[in-house]
Amino acid sequence: MKNKAGVISGFILGVGGFLLVFKLVFLDRIAPSDELAPGIVVIISVINGFVFAFIGSQIQNYFTKNNNYKI
Repeated sequence: MKNKAGVISGFILGVGGFLLVFKLVFLDRIAPSDELAPGIVVIISVINGFVFAFIGSQIQNYFTKNNNYKI
């Protein structure tokens, strides 16, 4: 489980961060009468989570291979 810490934390940070920013920036400015496709928001947040999971994996690999840090 220790070797997946970067991927899991990156995914959670990516999905949660996107949904938080989406709510604070976009959702407050959209009128209630406008229709918003919730499936697109979820798909984009999952894709964003995968991107952040990849970045988290790369950061974890960098610190475990080049230094004496053990995660």
